[in-house]
Amino acid sequence: MKKLIINSELSYFRKWTRQSYSIFNSIKKECVISSLLVAYLLVATPQNSFAQADTVLVNNNRKLDEVVVSAQRASVTYSQMARVVTIMDKEAIESAPVQSLQDLLEYVLNVDVRQRGNHGVQADVSIRGGSFDQTMILLNGVNITDPQTGHLSLNLTVDIESIERVEVLQGPGARVYGPNAFSGAINFITGTGNKNNLKANISTGENGFYSGSTNATIITGKLKSYVALAHKSSDGYIENTDFRNSNSFYQGQLSTEVGLLDLQLGYNEKAYGANSFYTASFPNQFEENKTSFASLRLTTNGKVKMTPNIYWRRSQDRFELFRDNPASWYTNHNYHLTDVYGTSMNFAFSSSLGKTAAGIEFRSENVWSNVLGELMEEPMKVPGESGAFFTKNHTRTNLSYFLEHNVFIDKFTFTAGVLANWNSDLKRGFSFYPGLDVSYQLTEDSKLYASVNKALRMPTFTDLYYVGPTNIGNTDLDPEEATTYETGVKFNKGWIKAHAGIFKREGRNMIDWVKTNSEDKWQAQNITELDTWGIEFSSNFNMQYLISDDFFIKNIAIKYAYLEVDKSSSEFISRYVLDQLKHKLNISLNHKIYKSLGASWQVAWQDRNGTYTWYNKKDLSQFEERSYRPFWLVDTKLYWQKPTYTVYLEASNLLNHDYYDMGNITQPGRWIRAGVKLNLDL
Repeated sequence: MKKLIINSELSYFRKWTRQSYSIFNSIKKECVISSLLVAYLLVATPQNSFAQADTVLVNNNRKLDEVVVSAQRASVTYSQMARVVTIMDKEAIESAPVQSLQDLLEYVLNVDVRQRGNHGVQADVSIRGGSFDQTMILLNGVNITDPQTGHLSLNLTVDIESIERVEVLQGPGARVYGPNAFSGAINFITGTGNKNNLKANISTGENGFYSGSTNATIITGKLKSYVALAHKSSDGYIENTDFRNSNSFYQGQLSTEVGLLDLQLGYNEKAYGANSFYTASFPNQFEENKTSFASLRLTTNGKVKMTPNIYWRRSQDRFELFRDNPASWYTNHNYHLTDVYGTSMNFAFSSSLGKTAAGIEFRSENVWSNVLGELMEEPMKVPGESGAFFTKNHTRTNLSYFLEHNVFIDKFTFTAGVLANWNSDLKRGFSFYPGLDVSYQLTEDSKLYASVNKALRMPTFTDLYYVGPTNIGNTDLDPEEATTYETGVKFNKGWIKAHAGIFKREGRNMIDWVKTNSEDKWQAQNITELDTWGIEFSSNFNMQYLISDDFFIKNIAIKYAYLEVDKSSSEFISRYVLDQLKHKLNISLNHKIYKSLGASWQVAWQDRNGTYTWYNKKDLSQFEERSYRPFWLVDTKLYWQKPTYTVYLEASNLLNHDYYDMGNITQPGRWIRAGVKLNLDL
C-alpha cells in the first residue's frame, strides 16, 4: 500500500499494488477505494472498453495510478499497457460543440474525418494515414464494419446522446480483432447507468436544423434496460444537402448466476441529398440507408472468463444518380443489401506464467445487389422497393483464431499474440499475423513503450465489383498487408497527461481508387508498396488540479500529428490513399465564465496532401486538378449547466471559412445552433 491520504472523515488511497488489505481494519475509518474495470479488446468483455485514459482523477482530483483494465485479451493494470488508446469520455462529449459522432471524431489525435454531409449524414474516418476501409468500427465491442464499403460503417443505430465514451486504438489491431482493424479501431460505448434515469435533448438552428432525442435507464431487479430514440433533420446548407436521420436502440443487461447476459437491438434510417458525393459530374444525387443490428453476449463468472457472442448487422442502401429529372440513358437506381452474421468465443485466465487469452471468431459477409457481385440465376425482389430486383450477389466467410500471452517482470511488460486467419475468397490456407508489445516503467510518472504488429485488410465488395459512370472495380484485388512499428513515451503526473510517439507502417498491395489523368475513370488497384511514417504528440493540462478547483480554466489540450507517405509505384491521381492529412493540429479549451456559465473552444488546423478534381458548377464540362488548401476551423459552445438541465448555444466553423474535406464537396460555413438538455433521476 502506498501514499495513504487521510482527512477528517474519509481515507483516500492514492496508489495500491494489490497487497494484503488487513490495514483497512486497523485504520478504523471509512476507506474509499476507487477502481475502474474497462476493456481494451471487446471480444473478451465487449460491453466495456479498450482502456481508460492515462490519468484517472477521483476523490477531489487525487490520482489513482493503478486501475484494473483488460489490456489485450486478458485483464492487466493500465500501467502495464504498451499501446496508445485515446479516450473521449462523457464530460468531453457533452462539452464539445458538435451534434454528431462524426464531428466529435474530428478532435481525436491522428484521426482523419472526411465528411460528405454534415451532422452524421456520411463521413469517412481513417487513422494514422490509412484509408477509411482500414478502420474497424465497433459498437459496445461488436464489429459493425460494413463489408460493402467503409462509407457506410458509421451508420450507427445510436446517436451521440447515447454515447458514454469513444475509444480509439491507434495502430493495427488485427491480432486481437481480426481483418480490417488495419490502421486502428474505434469503439462507441453506450451509457447504461446504475440508477433509473431519463434524459432528453432538443436543439434547433440555421438551415432548418432540428434534433430531438430521449433515452432512459430502467432497472428492475437483476435486469437493467437502456432505451434510446433520436431524430434529426435539416433543409441543407446548399442545394441538395437536406437530410433526415432517425435511430432507435435497446440494450438489456441481465445478471445471472452464470454471468452477465447482454442484448443489443438497434435500427437506423437516413435519407439525404448527396450533392456531388461520389462525383461532381452528377451533383443531383440522392441516397437512403437502413441499418439493423442485434447481438447477444454472455460474460461468465469464475477464474476462466468465457465470452460467447453472436451478432447480426444488415445494411440496405438505395443510391440515385439523379434525384429528379434523370438523363434519358439512366434506367435504374443502385440497390444493395448486406447481411453480416458472426459468432465468437473468448477465454481468458491467469497462471504463474502470466495471463493468457485465446479466442475464435466466425464471420459471414453477404451482399445482394444490382451492381455488386456475380450474376444470380434468378433475380430477387428488393425489400420495400416497387419494381426493383437484385441481380447479383456474393458471399464470403472468414475464420479467425487468436492467441495472446502477457508476462510481467518487475518494470517490464511483454504481450505477444498471433492471429491465424482464413477467408473463402483467398485461394490459400491460414495466414498468420503476429504482434509484440513491450513497455518499461522509466519513473513513477513516465513509461517507454514499443510494439510491432502485422495486419491485413480484405477488399470491400465495392473494391471488387463496382462499375459505374466514373468507377471500375477489380475482382483480382489481393488483400492489403502491413507491418507497423511504433515507439514512444507516456508521461502522467496528475495535472498533466502527455504522450509522444513515432510509427512506421510498411504497406504492401495497398488498395486505392486511382487514375492517371482527370479524364480517366477511377480504377481499384493494388498499389505495390505504400510506406507511411508519422510522429504524434498530445498533452492535456488539468488546470484546476494544478491550481485550484475554482480556477476559471478547467483544462487545455494540444494535439499534433505529422504524416509522410512514400510510394513505390507509378504516378497516380489518388482518391483516398495518397491524400492523407500531412499536418493536423487540435487545440481545445474548456473554461468557466460565471457561476454555472462556461464555454468550450475547439481550434483545428489541417493541411492535406493530394489533389481533387475541381468542376465549374455552372459548366460541368470545365474542370481541372487542384491541390487541397490548408485551413483553420474554430468551433465553440456556450453553456449554462445545472445538475438537472443544460442550456447551450454553439457554432461550428465560427470564422466561416471555405474548405474541402474531400473532392469538390463544399463543406458548411458558419452554422449556429441552440438547445436544451434535461437529466432527471427517477
